Formats: sequence, C-alpha cells, structure tokens
Amino acid sequence: MDADACPVPIKQILFRAADRARCPVTLLANHPMQVPGSPYVRFVQVPSGLDVADNEILKRARPEDLVVTQDIPLAAEIVALGALAVSPRGEPFTRENVRSRLAIRDFMTELRDNGVRTGGPSPLDATDKQRFANALDRWLARRSRS
Repeated sequence: MDADACPVPIKQILFRAADRARCPVTLLANHPMQVPGSPYVRFVQVPSGLDVADNEILKRARPEDLVVTQDIPLAAEIVALGALAVSPRGEPFTRENVRSRLAIRDFMTELRDNGVRTGGPSPLDATDKQRFANALDRWLARRSRS
C-alpha cells in the first residue's frame, strides 16, 4: 500500500481485514508510521525522494497483489504488471480506465499550472469507505478461491 497519503480510516479497514483474512498487508511510506502489532501488518519506511516509495512498491508488486494508491501514474504501472490497483475511495484502476484517468489528471495539472483553481477532492465519506471495503472484500474472496 502507498501509505503516504492513505486516509487513516482506510488503513484501519485494511488492518482489520488483514487479521480477519490472515492476509499480509505491507505499508510503504517515506515517513515513520504507527501500525498495529499484528503478524499480518508490516511497515517499510523508504528514503524520501521523488518516486522512491512508488519504485519500491513496483519492485515488490506481484500479479496477485492489491495495491491501494491515489497515485494514478503508479496505478497505471501496477495495472500493467497485472496486479489490481484501487484508490482509497474504492475505485478500481483497470486497463480500460487508467489511460483516461491519466489524461484527466494531466489536463487538471495543466489547468492548475496555468493558474486555474480546480479545487480538490471531496472529503472521504461513509460511501467512499464502504466502496473501499467492498472492493477489498471482493479481492479477498478471489484470493481465497485461488
């Protein structure tokens, strides 16, 4: 998991699911982070720097993995590896949608670079948390059948 920007409620959902499903969860971030004392939860701190955490996530990712990230370029690379990428809002990144998501991201960056105020995402709400939990449960169900 790309833990640098992952909201606390989403991490808590992951921690509970890790223990319930006995499924390992690895959080990667470039700053110290508190994680529960679970045999299924592991934290890896990487050095600060541009794309250091992303590169480490890519190095560790396997096709059967679920990677939680808000970083669309990272999600595109995860999808290309054959793994599943999902946002903390439970929105899956797929081969079908990741290119358009990149194009929209690039367009919004261009607008901001030209002084246009685009606003940010709305705060994480109960619907987002439920959508994420549902996406995680679907992945866990597929994993248990494998």
